[in-house]
Parts: sequence; structure tokens; C-alpha cells
Amino acid sequence: MTRLAPTQVELEFSITGQEIAAAEERAFRKLAKSVRLPGFRKGKVPRKLFEQSYGTDALTREAMDEVVPQVYAKAIAEHDLQPVERPKLEILEEDEGRPTRVKATVEVRPPIELHGYKGIALSRPAMPVTDADVDTSLRSLAKERATLVPVQRAAKLGDVATLDYAGTVDGAPFDGGSATGQVTELSEGRFIPGFVDGIVGMSPGEKKSIDVRFPNDYPATALAGKPARFDVTLHDLKEYEMPPLDDEFAKAVSPHQTMDELRADVRTRLDAIAAARARRVVANAAMTKVLDAHEFALPASMVESELDRLVEEAGAPGGDEAGNDSGERRESLRAEAESRVKASLLIEAIAKAEGITATPADVAAELDALSRRYGQPAARIRSALGNNVFSLMDGIVRNKTLDFLVDNAIVAVNEETSGPAS
Repeated sequence: MTRLAPTQVELEFSITGQEIAAAEERAFRKLAKSVRLPGFRKGKVPRKLFEQSYGTDALTREAMDEVVPQVYAKAIAEHDLQPVERPKLEILEEDEGRPTRVKATVEVRPPIELHGYKGIALSRPAMPVTDADVDTSLRSLAKERATLVPVQRAAKLGDVATLDYAGTVDGAPFDGGSATGQVTELSEGRFIPGFVDGIVGMSPGEKKSIDVRFPNDYPATALAGKPARFDVTLHDLKEYEMPPLDDEFAKAVSPHQTMDELRADVRTRLDAIAAARARRVVANAAMTKVLDAHEFALPASMVESELDRLVEEAGAPGGDEAGNDSGERRESLRAEAESRVKASLLIEAIAKAEGITATPADVAAELDALSRRYGQPAARIRSALGNNVFSLMDGIVRNKTLDFLVDNAIVAVNEETSGPAS
């Protein structure tokens, strides 16, 4: 084996006469099944007559299609290589049209010298669950059982309004900028910043023009950063009439008999959510430190494949709404693609070093989780996944490896970095 580059190797391997002869005999038995010659039953033609009628080239091609990949795979395993693409094959020597020595050039995963991935010093954010967090969660439960009642007053945040609106940019309408009889809750997160603020204070039957500006990072790049005007008509308002948060409410929305029991259960769930979020923060920090501590060459084909995925996620390949060239967009995503490939290779290397695998029990648990999420039997989920079950297994290994990094880190709680639990 010759290593041409950290991610490219050259292999030379021989194919013996015995291997060729055995492969040709298997090829003959396969091809002869569909051949019929006068005086012989289908599939019973002697090899000599087959070769006289059809020549030996067909047998040789069929044999080589079988034996070359087998010998190549044996050479790959012997040198403990992990190819990332199909090899480029070159015949170096042959005997009567049969290759006897072949060279394969192939891109492989780079050698990675692991170090420092255990005992990483990390800081875990404190995410205490407050009484206010519990109250917010309970109000969300109550809102699911609330009734909407009409009101005649000025609009305020949280109301449900029926609106007509027509938006323009530079005096011209734009796609998605108009609606009639739109029923929506007045919440800033649902519209362009400033739109809801302009409606607050309006009364049913009132019309108003509201001037806003699209955010600079607005997904429709043709509108990003541009000022817009919306002509709005407010038809009616409703407000939520909440049920009282008492023992009867607790019985209606949960198996608990009292409001105190429900409140304690909500706090327990929020504590679990906060712990999971804090653990994700620690896992991401651990991965960042591992990435920073390792440098190695990345297989070009893996980077390009990841770039293809990122470009597809970002939008149409021909360019974006702002007219940016697709090549420029691709290059702007290259650093992200390289980071993803590097992380993937490091996780694979750590998992291999530590013997981390996706066990049948892990796969079954994941399928059960998907079954509960989608309301389908686990067997149907497994059938629908098909070969994608290997991607599922890769995800399991990734999560188990991140858990390994966290479990083997030195983690201190940072009380100054607290955040909401819900």
C-alpha cells in the first residue's frame, strides 16, 4: 500500500489463476441457466459448447465483475482502511485477457490520533425551574381548555383577532403579504416585528396603516431589511376565558386529584426538561473542545457530499432570491460542511476506540420511541425505514458517544448562566 495523501491510498493486488478459474466456473453456471442449444435441456449445456457458441469473453467479464471486488475488499480489510468512495481501478498485468495484477486508487478516512477527549473541563449552565416557570406551564394547560368570548374594547396582546391586511413594499404587493378574514392570536412571534404592536390599541371596525421593516435575516431574502406598509382592518376581537386553576381543573387535565399534586408533577417535568437542555449544552461544548483539539485532513468527497446537503437545505441550487450565485452560496457553506464532516469522523473514531455501538436493544428502544411519536406499530416503522435503519443506528452511536464525552468530563455548574426551564 502507498499513501498518496492523508486521505488517498494506492493498493496493488494480484488475482491468482485459481481465483480466476473458480470465478469463471461460477460465471458459466450462472449464464448457462438461461441458455438453450439444440439437443440439450435449458441450463444443461456443456461449458465447451457454450464457449464455442458464445465465446469466453462473456465468462471472463462476469468472472472479473465478481473476483476483482472480492480481492479488493480483502486488500482493504488487510490494511484496515475505510474507503469513502468507489475505487479507480487500473489493470497492471494480464494473461490472455484476464487481469492478474490490479491497482486501486481510493479515497479513505484519514488516520486520527485521538487524545484529550476524556476529563474535559466544562461548565454546565444552571437552569433552575422557578415558580413563574410552573405558572406559565399551568397557564398553557388552562389555555387548551379555555373558551373564546367576543369583546368590545381596544386590542391587546393575547387577544384573538379577525383581520384583513394588504402589504406593500416600494408601493407594490408581494407574495404572502395579503389576507382576508385572517384569524390569529396577537403575539409578536407570529408576525414581522412591529406589526402586532401596530394592531394593539385598535378597536373592532377600525382601519389603520402600519409601517414596519422586515428583519435583515428574513428568510425571503428579496424582502430582507426592506420597509413595508400594511393596510389593516380589524373586524372583531375575542379573548381567552380561562378555567380556574383549582382541584377540579387538576382532575380534568391529569390523573392527579389536587392542584398541589399537579403543580408538583409539572415542576418535575420541567426539571427533567431543564436537565436535558443543560446536558445538551455540555455535550455541544465537549464536542467543540474535541474538535478544536484535533487537526486532520478531510476526505474531499465527504465534504462535497455534505455541501450538497447544505445547499439543498438552503434552497434552490440555481441561486437565491437576492440573486447570489449558487457557487458563492456553496462556498459560504464550506466551513460548516467541513465542521460537520470533522465532527462525524471524530465521533466515529471515539466510538471505535471505546467500543461504542448501537445494540439491538438500542435500536428497539429507538423504534419504540418513534412508534409512540407517530402512533404506528414499531414493526411498521422498521419496515418503512428500510436501509435507513443504518442512519438510525449512526444517530444512536453519535448520541451514545456524546453521552460518553459528558460522562467522562469534569463538569462544574455555572450559577451565573441560568436560563428558563420552559
